[in-house]
Amino acid sequence: MTQSPAVRTPGPSGPVRIGERAARTLASELARRNDPKAGLLVGATPDSAVLAAAIEALLPGDRLTVVPAEGAAVSALREHVTAQGSWVADRVRVADTLAEADAAEVVIVAEPFTGTADEARVAVDGLSKYLAEGAVLSVAAPVFRTEGAGAELDRQGVLHGVRTDLVLRNSPPVRVHHLRFTPARAALAAHLAPAYRPSSVPLTRGMHIDSNGVAAAGISLGLAALAKAARPKSKLWLLPALAAAPVAAFFRDPERDVPEDPSAVVAAADGQVLSVQRLHDERFGDGEWLRIAVFLSVLDVHVNRAPVAGKVIDYFVADGGFVNAMKPDAEHNVAAYTVLETDHGTVVVAQRTGLIARRIVQRAPVGALLARGERFGLIRFGSRTDVYLPVAAAEPLVGPGDKVVGGATVIARWV
Repeated sequence: MTQSPAVRTPGPSGPVRIGERAARTLASELARRNDPKAGLLVGATPDSAVLAAAIEALLPGDRLTVVPAEGAAVSALREHVTAQGSWVADRVRVADTLAEADAAEVVIVAEPFTGTADEARVAVDGLSKYLAEGAVLSVAAPVFRTEGAGAELDRQGVLHGVRTDLVLRNSPPVRVHHLRFTPARAALAAHLAPAYRPSSVPLTRGMHIDSNGVAAAGISLGLAALAKAARPKSKLWLLPALAAAPVAAFFRDPERDVPEDPSAVVAAADGQVLSVQRLHDERFGDGEWLRIAVFLSVLDVHVNRAPVAGKVIDYFVADGGFVNAMKPDAEHNVAAYTVLETDHGTVVVAQRTGLIARRIVQRAPVGALLARGERFGLIRFGSRTDVYLPVAAAEPLVGPGDKVVGGATVIARWV
């Protein structure tokens, strides 16, 4: 077997570069695990941004095996690791070839896949032999410059993907796929930190904006430019230009301090508690449920977060209407249901549309593990988010009229 299974085919403008943002995305599964773990990095060079991101993600109990890229000098890679100091050198081992590596919980390919679909398929099959039970393989391919590898990874993502991230701030843009070929235990979610998401674009240290907001603001500014060019003497261009800021603000995505208390259930969204009810819903199984409904006005943050740590075991969309989300009949609106398996039983998050909200974004496919407080989707322009908890296992801590903050406010506790 070759040193690196990644296929590097120079494109029309030279080889594909993995920058700092894409590197952090590739290493995100390694960075979010708080338990001792083994990592495998394939296709590294001393100046690789992915190697730097993987080393930064290491914790005291971790170990990382690094396999050099094809043509890279093993001695230079070992010297680079040694130069990082004893803390890194004690945890990072440079192997001569991939055949010397052991199975790992996280496998990362540092080089982008830019070859054919067949080459990508062979490479993924070869790497799957080094995945421990429930492990994740993180690979990337350019969005445009590829001979078929990108399409093959998209196919693999549909079958085995637990997360897909589009990194536009790379040269060229790349799509990062996180693949899992064997099931992971739901209990592992409790040992995870919220995943790094390039879809949350940082503006300041504490404030981000969702990529949907960047696109919407860009469209508004584009319309303003077209209006200005078409009618230079008219003031109509001011309308879309002035709309860009409030549209972008709607998609704001602030950082949140997620409570560390393992018994805490946090709000799935910002807003006002509409109701706290006990009810039955056969779609989620037998037994009684505690439902906490939160209304999101157009002024609230609309990014949705996981209320508990768990594994996504089902996702479905129910048809319905578009009633004002504050009214009781809104529970019959179009809604997306994300079902989580947790240590305390099944938990369901319902993203409901409203009178204005007509678009639901959900980024956590079946099989994904979500940390408590992790971003997993959003609803556009006014809506409602419901959290269903098993009555026997949870005690509510909020009531109608209370204001809650997604990912931060404790709305219930496990008993």
